[in-house]
Amino acid sequence: MHQIVDLISIFESTFYQSHNTRLVKGEHEPIYIPASDETNFHQIIFAHGFYASALHEIAHWLVAGDKRRLLEDYGYWYCPDGRDKAQQAEFESVEIKPQAIEWALSVAAGFDFKVSVDNLNGEQTCRFAFQARVYQQVLHLLQVGFNERTNRLLHALSSFYKTPWPISATQFEWQPPEELKNAV
Repeated sequence: MHQIVDLISIFESTFYQSHNTRLVKGEHEPIYIPASDETNFHQIIFAHGFYASALHEIAHWLVAGDKRRLLEDYGYWYCPDGRDKAQQAEFESVEIKPQAIEWALSVAAGFDFKVSVDNLNGEQTCRFAFQARVYQQVLHLLQVGFNERTNRLLHALSSFYKTPWPISATQFEWQPPEELKNAV
């Protein structure tokens, strides 16, 4: 049902003309590469042809502003897998908004979303606490609205996959574990 060629086509038809950006299936780690002398368009390269990876990398592109989209990997700090507790906390704090947008994209596409703490070889943190923060960000974005590029893609995905439009809080089914219910 969720073919990567469809997502690539949806993204291209939504953004190539207006933003000179293409979604590219990569073989290794994801990366964003701005247009250069070698390639005359911006590239959102996602990992191994995975649909979830593509949605996640698109979400980072949707968060990045005009100036950041001229920098490789948007000029952001990235500390790879194996982070200590402080590094993981910093990682999670900057991942809340992209993962909230990824969740919204997933809902619009009718695709299962799984929050990612992306630290298999490092300090383990409570995945549910992080998901609660991402969920709160989703609710906030639904209330205040998404940026124009995000809205365009949400609508395109919803139209293609025939999911309810506009998306609403009722489409985000998540219940925190009992021990977190008072914190959410």
